[in-house]
Amino acid sequence: MGTEFNVIFYAPDSAVAYQANRAVSVRMDTLNAIMSDYLDGSEINRLSATSGSGKWITVSADLFHVLQKAQSIAQLSHGRYDPTVGPLSLLWRRAVRRKEFPTASQRRKARRAVGYRLMKLDRTNQTVKLRRSGMRLDVGGIGQGFAIDEALTVLHQFGIRSALLDIGGDILVSDAPPDHPAGWRVSLGSGKAGSSDTATVLLKNAAITTSGDTYRFLEHKGRRYSHIMNPRSGLGLHHFVQATVLAPDGYHADALTKVFSVAGLRKSRRLLKRFPGAELLFLENKTGKLHAWKSAGFKRILP
Repeated sequence: MGTEFNVIFYAPDSAVAYQANRAVSVRMDTLNAIMSDYLDGSEINRLSATSGSGKWITVSADLFHVLQKAQSIAQLSHGRYDPTVGPLSLLWRRAVRRKEFPTASQRRKARRAVGYRLMKLDRTNQTVKLRRSGMRLDVGGIGQGFAIDEALTVLHQFGIRSALLDIGGDILVSDAPPDHPAGWRVSLGSGKAGSSDTATVLLKNAAITTSGDTYRFLEHKGRRYSHIMNPRSGLGLHHFVQATVLAPDGYHADALTKVFSVAGLRKSRRLLKRFPGAELLFLENKTGKLHAWKSAGFKRILP
């Protein structure tokens, strides 16, 4: 999935630790081969190649499940997260890499092939149809969270209850470490430009993820565009925003950081009600002034 994966867990002995680690690695490799749009032969890219054919394509249970979850969040967020954003994200990745702003015609062409309503799922037959030619699926905004959820399931099969999984900054923890019953210690950046301040939270049986444009962005005509894509406009966000989401599972935490980043502070406060169990820490600077807001759950765990 184009990023690093780390796992820390407590096992009763080295033999179980070795077997569990090996099983998690195999599971992650399998999911990578299914969901990564960076791999030419991945299952998701093979599915994208059938777009516009009018055919229902049978897919693996893993791919179907992640697409189900992605479609649900797309519907609840009114497209602020969209798993069909692939043509736009491919265009934007190239722009950031080459430092070349995509033309209006390139953006229009890509946007015509984007829309979560164009992806049809048949639960009975576990099949998918992509209705418009040129569609390209991209579950990068949810796939990492889905993967750590699956990895934790593997660890549970070995009787392991205390673990921390981190894939590209998407973090999922289970029971607290034996030597620290208050929970796993996770540090959060302040989000303020040039600041090295951090806040620390203690977590157990929860996931936490942050999205922001600190490291990946494109500057064009004096304006900074984030790598975080607005599926509606086809552009990266052009003001500072950082969303940290605490949720019961990895896939919600992963996807909702994109939803809230695109929605902005005012709309996010309303949208949050659609996702029970999720908590939001939000930073935004549209007018030269940094605005911060945190939901009740974050107020309890942060000063």
